[in-house]
Amino acid sequence: MTEPAGLPAYAAILKGSESYWLPRLVFQRGLGLVYLIAFLVAANQWIPLLGEHGLLPARLYLKRASFRAAPSLFFWWSSDAAFRAAAWAGIILSCVVLAGLADRYTNWFSALVWFVLWAIQLSFFHAGQTFYGFGWESMLAEAGFFAIFLGARNTAPIPITMWLLRWMEFRVMFGAGLIKLRGDPCWKQLTCLETFYETQPMPNPLSWYFHWLPRWVLHGGVVVNHVVELVVPFGLFAPQPVATICGLIIIGFQLVLMLGGNLSFLNLLTIVLAAPALDFRFLEKLVPIRPGLLVPAGPVLRYATIGLAMVVVALSVPVMLNLLSSRQLMNYSYNPLELVNTYGAFGSIGTERYEVIVEGTDAAALTPNAQWREYEFKGKPGDVRRRPPQIAPYHLRLDWLMWFAAMSQYGREPWFVNFMAKLLEGDRAALSLIARNPFPDHAPRFVRARLYRYRFTTPEERKQSGAWWKRELIGPYFPAVSLDTPGFRRVLEEEGWL
Repeated sequence: MTEPAGLPAYAAILKGSESYWLPRLVFQRGLGLVYLIAFLVAANQWIPLLGEHGLLPARLYLKRASFRAAPSLFFWWSSDAAFRAAAWAGIILSCVVLAGLADRYTNWFSALVWFVLWAIQLSFFHAGQTFYGFGWESMLAEAGFFAIFLGARNTAPIPITMWLLRWMEFRVMFGAGLIKLRGDPCWKQLTCLETFYETQPMPNPLSWYFHWLPRWVLHGGVVVNHVVELVVPFGLFAPQPVATICGLIIIGFQLVLMLGGNLSFLNLLTIVLAAPALDFRFLEKLVPIRPGLLVPAGPVLRYATIGLAMVVVALSVPVMLNLLSSRQLMNYSYNPLELVNTYGAFGSIGTERYEVIVEGTDAAALTPNAQWREYEFKGKPGDVRRRPPQIAPYHLRLDWLMWFAAMSQYGREPWFVNFMAKLLEGDRAALSLIARNPFPDHAPRFVRARLYRYRFTTPEERKQSGAWWKRELIGPYFPAVSLDTPGFRRVLEEEGWL
């Protein structure tokens, strides 16, 4: 690279920083893709879930919450118009990042784009309540905040920021490994994968095949999981090529996880976070792009990055104490800005799968002869003959919450009561969240929900019946109600949904 005229003092800095240019570019584009997916989900699902007339209206929550504890732009404007505007602003800015426009100009412009993306994500996260209660939502906010300090394309990368991203990847992986060892005994017994693919939140087309792999393969998979999550992350801080090898192992591991289930954009985001550990000489073979003339970062960006590093060091103290604690918390935020959190996934694994099946009838009265028809959801199991679909990295929030609801009671899931009311009303927004409405011409007179135990069919059973699942009725989950049911209406009125 040609040394910029008049800047001989920075020659060594530029020479060292150039090696981070391509990893930074890959990370920025990858994070832009994850942001795009997240905001597409918001554009499609926020209004029916959390809009003014959604299942869990954000405006009611924001009236009780405080800005200091849960900072969100929606404290000032919480109409459906505001939610749509924020989602589409996020989509547009994500496309700006993917098109390479965010980092084409100045450091200030790049920082502004990433700051707005972070602020919008943070706003959705804090107003989203249980529908946004997933670890990857705060992961996306934290990664987006670090991206503010990465600089424009023609600016020499500041290595500090890239190392902070490696530290974040370490926390994601190592935290996930530790929570497993301290959680379900099956992780130590190497048996978790015997039931994981069947009981995970949302199986995909290959989950059935993974479930029926030989037991020794499933046990070996747990061993690999422990190595990748507990040993490999330390290599992210090693010299090259060790850091690249460890980064590639993490990427390969996440790709395998993507093959076996629908885990939203968690795996994709974890892959993107591995990019800062990759050697530019390796990336050049995959992405044949070379930097132009780089100039050193200005004093504002340099000092801001140093300040960021000092803040991260201070905020990392409780995170480290948590990782070392026998009472480790999983996916815990230590500050409302969602910086330097602790992460983890699947500390416990279910041994049986339960599904809430929602039904409706247009019978005039509830009699044993009433004909009940099932609502089919987009991702979660329902029809036993339907092959599990591929959804990830897209995120079906209602389907995920239905998975949690099956392990709980509807009284602990207030959104579920409102969902049943929306079905009775034939609410178009709510119906947009499901795959098949058995009452296309008019709303049902009554709705109810029943709890089933689901399990994958054996290869022999599937060959004979063509079904992917076999199910057994456990009992009622939600009583049959109509909009005229007194107690049902009272609950809706008390919650402010009517």
